[in-house]
Amino acid sequence: MLTITTQDYTIPDPELSVLGRSQCNSLKQNLVPKITGPNPELEVGLIIVSPMRRTIETALLAFGDLGIPFEAHAGWQENSTQPCDTGSPISSLKSEFPQVNFDHVDPVYPDKTSPSGKKYFNTKQAIMARGQAVLRDLKQRKEKAIIVVSHSGFLRAGVTGRWYMNADYRVFDFADEVEGNVKIQEREWTAKEGGLGWSFEERVELGDGLVDEIEEPVLD
Repeated sequence: MLTITTQDYTIPDPELSVLGRSQCNSLKQNLVPKITGPNPELEVGLIIVSPMRRTIETALLAFGDLGIPFEAHAGWQENSTQPCDTGSPISSLKSEFPQVNFDHVDPVYPDKTSPSGKKYFNTKQAIMARGQAVLRDLKQRKEKAIIVVSHSGFLRAGVTGRWYMNADYRVFDFADEVEGNVKIQEREWTAKEGGLGWSFEERVELGDGLVDEIEEPVLD
């Protein structure tokens, strides 16, 4: 899922726009009935969010009334190092969003440019490895279903090979591993244009559009 705020990429960790909030309402109206009631299609026990304002706001607006715990996870942040895709200090987010558990966020967050933040670099190798890491983490959790609110670039290139337009969603199950790699299979009811029908049906190869390497930072 992803809800963007603006095309101005220079705004640090931006909030949702009015349009973004409206898109969250569409997401809520569509998906919440599928995860509530006596016979839900998805028995959701946890909501994981990228620790960025727009994803946290998306999650709270769409699912904040359900009584399901929210947990922030640095592994689901967006790829680029532009200001709009670089997070805020966790200390400030804790006070802004007390509903979210930030206790397990990687202490290196939001760094993804120094040697300490190397696993979050905007490179094909790092993003592909991060995609596998977050999938393996999900696979090891006890909940029957988990909602992840992340970003279109990372989801498409690093995790699923599918497109996600603003606030759209897709549903996956784990499949058999292949050569030690975690694999997922999309459910039929979102497998074309997403749950809201807003996304491109086209599939892409994992790693598509990612650069192979970046210049390593030089320490003084």
